[in-house]
Amino acid sequence: MKEQDYQSKMIKRLEAEGYYCLKLIKTNKNGIPDIVALKPDEVLFIECKLPNGKLSELQKYRIEELNNKGFKAFVSYGKKIKDFPF
Repeated sequence: MKEQDYQSKMIKRLEAEGYYCLKLIKTNKNGIPDIVALKPDEVLFIECKLPNGKLSELQKYRIEELNNKGFKAFVSYGKKIKDFPF
């Protein structure tokens, strides 16, 4: 499975759970997570990686930055969709 396939599966799961999802391709901030999932009063930033995938230092920084600003940002690893850490 490619990372892009995993992202598509994650988006389908999130949408089935009632989230409005955006797949970020190019933003003004490099290292931002792949997916933004929105519900009223809830915003998730999700970086999708395969089990052997590694975060860049910039990705680690952006996830920490988002969490410090009060958002829920995390990495989802795996070939199977797993439960969110929140």
